[in-house]
Amino acid sequence: MINWDVSPEIFSLGPIHVRWYGLLFAASFLIGFQIMHKIFIKENKSENDLNDLLWYMLAGTILGARLGHCLFYSPEYYLSNPLEILKVWKGGLASHGAAIGITIAIRMYSKKKIGQPFLWVYDRVVITVALAGFFIRTGNLMNSEIIGIPTDVPWAFKFVRAYVTDPMTPRHPAQLYEALSYLTIFIVLYFIYYKSYKKIKDGLIFGIFLVSVFTARFFIEFIKEDQSAFEAGMALNMGQILSIPLIIWGIYLILRKDISNKVTT
Repeated sequence: MINWDVSPEIFSLGPIHVRWYGLLFAASFLIGFQIMHKIFIKENKSENDLNDLLWYMLAGTILGARLGHCLFYSPEYYLSNPLEILKVWKGGLASHGAAIGITIAIRMYSKKKIGQPFLWVYDRVVITVALAGFFIRTGNLMNSEIIGIPTDVPWAFKFVRAYVTDPMTPRHPAQLYEALSYLTIFIVLYFIYYKSYKKIKDGLIFGIFLVSVFTARFFIEFIKEDQSAFEAGMALNMGQILSIPLIIWGIYLILRKDISNKVTT
């Protein structure tokens, strides 16, 4: 058993508190930007376009993730207290909301850029999004949140700082499972892109991302504690329900007829 008693704060200076989650969230954008920079240079795209894309991605991710959490998991509370939606520092971001926000942002971006259609952009962006998922779930681990259900496996964690009635009960480190899944998916997508980006049709990498990420999320949800009280007793929780249409969309992108070239290995 692993006794997990890590402080979510790295350090504080007066009113300034530096937390692991915020640092890892920022790192996901900084490292993602560097990866996208190499991709844009490799494909002779404008660096100014990349700067524009960064701002679209920031807005889509933060707004989508926050609104997704508020509307998917606690709609009655946030609709009754709309100002609470703005208090991002209190926590509460949803990956499915981020997916919707990013989709809207990329759609808006691609309409303004010649030679960068929606699926072309998404194929490249999702490589960095998978890596961001690794950083964010690691941040959740540092916060002792999104914990797993009780278990007796040898690698179980006791989340001492978790907001549960029984913090000393050994649990699945669900955040770690997701983080490692997303890191693996990032490596696979990165390899596929650099090996075959000139040969595969637009949308294939995006489709692989949707199927792999949200299938992993769907199954890991079975060993996670419910994030909201209304999920108790449901056959599938909200995270699983929201994953299903994204998996279907991914399967469609992989199988659609105009994606006929094989990924070379």
